[in-house]
Amino acid sequence: MFIKRTSKTVGGKTYVNHLLVESVLTPKGPRHRTVCSLGSLAPAPREEWSALSRKLESALIGQSTLLPEPGVEPLIERLQKRGGARPRATPWLATVEVLVDRVEVEKGRAAGPVHVGHQMWKRLGLDAILEKVGLDAKTKCLTEVMTLNRLVAPASEHAMPDWVRRTALAEILGTDLSWLNDEALYRNLDKLHPERVAIEAALADRERSLFQLGESIYLYDLTSTYFEGQCKKNPKAKYGYSRDQRPDCRQVVVGLVLDGDGFPKAHEVFEGNRNDSTTVEEMLAALEKRTGGRQGATVVVDRGMASKGNLKQITGRGYHYLVAARQPERNRYLHEFEGEEGWEPLVRPTSPNNPAQKKSQVKIKGAAGDGEVRILCVSEDRQQKDRAIRQLQEERLLAALEKLAQRIAKKRLRAEGKVGEAIGRLKQRYSRAVRYYQIVYDAEQQQLRWTELADKKHQAERLDGGYLLKTDRQDMSGEEIWRTYILLTRVESAFRSMKSPLLERPIFHQKEHRVEAHIFLCVLAYHLLVCVEKTFRDHGIFTSWESIREQLSNHQVVTVRLPASDGRVLTVRKAATPDREHKAIYQTLRIPETIVRPIKTWEST
Repeated sequence: MFIKRTSKTVGGKTYVNHLLVESVLTPKGPRHRTVCSLGSLAPAPREEWSALSRKLESALIGQSTLLPEPGVEPLIERLQKRGGARPRATPWLATVEVLVDRVEVEKGRAAGPVHVGHQMWKRLGLDAILEKVGLDAKTKCLTEVMTLNRLVAPASEHAMPDWVRRTALAEILGTDLSWLNDEALYRNLDKLHPERVAIEAALADRERSLFQLGESIYLYDLTSTYFEGQCKKNPKAKYGYSRDQRPDCRQVVVGLVLDGDGFPKAHEVFEGNRNDSTTVEEMLAALEKRTGGRQGATVVVDRGMASKGNLKQITGRGYHYLVAARQPERNRYLHEFEGEEGWEPLVRPTSPNNPAQKKSQVKIKGAAGDGEVRILCVSEDRQQKDRAIRQLQEERLLAALEKLAQRIAKKRLRAEGKVGEAIGRLKQRYSRAVRYYQIVYDAEQQQLRWTELADKKHQAERLDGGYLLKTDRQDMSGEEIWRTYILLTRVESAFRSMKSPLLERPIFHQKEHRVEAHIFLCVLAYHLLVCVEKTFRDHGIFTSWESIREQLSNHQVVTVRLPASDGRVLTVRKAATPDREHKAIYQTLRIPETIVRPIKTWEST
């Protein structure tokens, strides 16, 4: 209840009245109901009206005070004389007499992560972007449903409708999704696929203005993602080098470009056996379609794409390059790597989740270059990683060679061509170790022999942890070059996010366009993910979406059933009160704590 001042002018004279009013919920929404008029004179100073209205409300429902208050008692008597007592039969009153022992809570639905995802979807203006490219309301809704599923609890199109019904997504979106089935989701992929480029371009432009992003750096890398099944209807599904350690499965290669802040700018899906170095020009063309091209930006790529031809393509389009040199080029600097002079230690954060600075196990120094700026880098962490990978591959290679030799000795494998194929598969699988061994098959003796190339192996050990960076940028210091290069770890992090919390792999689709639409949905979900994490980083909080999602997992929308003493039941559909950690997340993201508006209904028993 509250006190409301009203005025009315009649015949040039203004009449003032004070009303005791309560807010009630009706089938048409909230309405004000006048309980009683308090007269033309103010019942108390305005700052005391709130306390006075609470006292009057308590008196009307039968509560009494220990000590009578002179200013309140006359008003209570006036209310009682004028019939101001609250009518108990009105079904829309906020106060009811409840049978506490029979109160029930039911239909709990997961809401916290979905709420955050929906708010990020709105912040990025994705509905307007989808509408601009010509998608109708149903397609917009289903695209959001599918994207939020990948963000929150990735599932196949067949399992997605059941997930939707276990969440409060329909209530958050304000639409009925009870009809949802897998066929509708498959058809939605078909509608979404032709609009990928236009959506990605509009989204890049929106994020640029929303987060005030600079585009002086483009980070490009590739990964692979594998299939379940033969994928006979997908010409891009090929056997190739698997980053997922699944050489037994067909795959596609996914190229992704990020800006320096980690926001996706463009992605492309290539054949599963596509060589990294052959994708650069095609990826740059795709990038220009999405962003219009930013002349003078620096393109950062890893050593697999550091060929002279690729560097020429990058500069030919008006970009600068920063790359890690290939191993033969690095090996020419062996003596400088081993020298003790000229090294400069660097400081870097240990990880994004732990921003505390420490002296890094990294040192750099300049090196001579023809028209390029070159720096040598040595990382103790990388040294340990290089050594561990090589030793593990070497152990597995030697074990595999022993098994192959036994098969040959027992005459289980006789044909020379078949032996050559088996050796070729070992070379492909253990490429990091096989270069340090010479493998020979004697067809006459039917013997397999291998010899360690000790000098070559020793040279590799001396260069463990060392790499060479080069750029055509003449205005960058050695430290700036190194710090820009290690931004590539953001692409690696993006791939990890797409493969782990967003579960991009394995892909069960068999048709090419649905595979590409599936990967596009993962990229859309990653846009929402990086939007969340960027907002937290801007507040000095280094956390991951996976951690945030876990913290919000127990915030639900529930139905509370309140049996009244008159035999009816009041049901209230509302979100549970957020915990402290929930509130902190919502406040950091600047999104409302109220997930859905409460809905109250009466039922007769």
